[in-house]
Amino acid sequence: MKYIKANTSHTEKIYNLIQDTIKTIYPRYYPQEVVEFFCNHHNIDNIIADIKNGNTYIILDNGTIVGTGNCIDNHITRVFVSPNYQGNGFGSYIMTQLEKEISKKYSDAILDASLAASRLYEHRGYKTVSHEQIEVENSRILVYEIMKKELSGN
Repeated sequence: MKYIKANTSHTEKIYNLIQDTIKTIYPRYYPQEVVEFFCNHHNIDNIIADIKNGNTYIILDNGTIVGTGNCIDNHITRVFVSPNYQGNGFGSYIMTQLEKEISKKYSDAILDASLAASRLYEHRGYKTVSHEQIEVENSRILVYEIMKKELSGN
């Protein structure tokens, strides 16, 4: 297992991993219009911008990108693990590394949690600070949580 900062040569594989994860996992929690919203939100241009800004990390297993995560200031974003690799600790490892990075400058981490991920974050000590929703196509509602965790090490 290797955890590194992503560069633009990783863009297509990160994009494909994210899109595959959304299309595989999110339909269990959300209607199709919300799934499409997530796919559009995590578009290639946004991924490229985060990579160029030095915000994106990847985890490799035998040379294959199996997960990714971002942090912008103290905000954790875009944490995804390929469906084929979920349940093996990769998501927890990514979160631990992002939290370590954030704790160098901040006393807490915040994130927006999808229904698919909120339980993972609760197990890591995150607490919901607000319930949010966005209306998407066909008046469907995307429901998500803003969560926060106090970090040590600052």
